[in-house]
Amino acid sequence: MGAMREEWVAVDASVQDYGLANMALAQQRHLRNALGCFPTGVAIVTTSDEQGALFGVTVSSFNAVSLDPPMILWSQRLSAPSNGAFRRAAYFGVNVLGSHQRNLSERFARPSPDKFDSVPYVLTPEGVPLLDDVAAQFVCRNDFRSFGGDHAVFFGSVVHFGYSLTATPLIFSRGAYLV
Repeated sequence: MGAMREEWVAVDASVQDYGLANMALAQQRHLRNALGCFPTGVAIVTTSDEQGALFGVTVSSFNAVSLDPPMILWSQRLSAPSNGAFRRAAYFGVNVLGSHQRNLSERFARPSPDKFDSVPYVLTPEGVPLLDDVAAQFVCRNDFRSFGGDHAVFFGSVVHFGYSLTATPLIFSRGAYLV
């Protein structure tokens, strides 16, 4: 793994079978630290259920999959309170946050029944709540899910999108926001 340096941490993860790792908690912390070296944007994924209840969660696991056809993916911990709602939803929205929206990121990162209280949004014809004043938005058909370890990976076909020409995206790296 390259030249070893004093500030370098090398950790071996013992993978016993496909998808089954045997990592001590200290190793998991090192893995989070290593993954945190890759800066990501911050988004809030949103949806609603059959009764009209709104759901939203902060994610940094948003990626482009394909331009033709337009497709994205994001992932969520299986134990997240809103996981069932996202798994059942026909559509979801991805709201890419601007650098001025750290408070929204923090709000939607915590479990709470009133995440949308006093948060400006519009409801699309698909029933997807889209937040105001974000850097970019995508409404996606919830095409299929896959499972990897303790997460569900959602693949969505983009049916509508828009973006700001001037917004600076909110960036997260090493456990902190970069502004």
